[in-house]
Amino acid sequence: MVESIISKLNKYEIKIRKAVNGHMHGNFRSVFKGSGLEFSDLRTYQYGDDVRTIDWITTAKGDGAYVKIFKEEKEQTVFFMLDVSSSQEVGNSGRLKIDTAKEICGVLALSAIKEAGHVGLYCFSDQKELYFKPTNGMKHGYELILTLFKMKPVSQKTDIPSAIGFALNMLRRKSVVIMISDFLDNDYEHNLKALARKHDLVVVHVYDQREIKLPSLGIIPVLDKESKKTVWLNTSSPSFKREMREVFEDNQKRLETLCKQHNANYVAIDSREDYVPKLIQLFRVRK
Repeated sequence: MVESIISKLNKYEIKIRKAVNGHMHGNFRSVFKGSGLEFSDLRTYQYGDDVRTIDWITTAKGDGAYVKIFKEEKEQTVFFMLDVSSSQEVGNSGRLKIDTAKEICGVLALSAIKEAGHVGLYCFSDQKELYFKPTNGMKHGYELILTLFKMKPVSQKTDIPSAIGFALNMLRRKSVVIMISDFLDNDYEHNLKALARKHDLVVVHVYDQREIKLPSLGIIPVLDKESKKTVWLNTSSPSFKREMREVFEDNQKRLETLCKQHNANYVAIDSREDYVPKLIQLFRVRK
């Protein structure tokens, strides 16, 4: 089981790497380097310099205009945030949203550990389910991946705002944050904006077709695993089907728009589709 997981992730990771490098004729490393910059020095302003780099405090002293010089952080941190709440346990047997989410996290973590400095992981429900402090090295990477695939969440509920709060408090330096979730929660927008402002954010929105349309089965009981409540739904009702589709599309559009407004990458992935082409396209955009 363990060997097959690692073999599958390695195969996908190599496929993504070849596709990105072949298309862009560049270094795959750049997709994980983010935009982490640290202040280095000051120099006098020269014609053509970006006015956004002007140090106005020093310039105001009256000795001429000065601009800030930045250097790229030597060791980039890539931090994964994975939603493992019960709303992720939807889909076909062996292909639940959580199965796809774990695979995506594993493939990207494998790539990141090879190319970045430090890689960390935070799995959350409405509490901390699993945490790996950002560290480098392939031994750390494989331990992270194997522990991820073996883990069983304690809680079934979701609290995205608290999870983002944990990341904001824990990550001191600008990092690449890859958040994988179905985003079935409320009032997380403010925290997500703060995360995008402070870090280089990538949002991977995993969903299942059952969130868009249910088969026409008449009036059936549906259990909400997180609230433990059973509701009766008329799955054959045209108005119910329309409302269900509209709610999903509105939520997806709002999340995608929020990401675009705050310079975060966004990709939506159906849990039953081949996600490799979507990840390849994501990396091409990031390069």
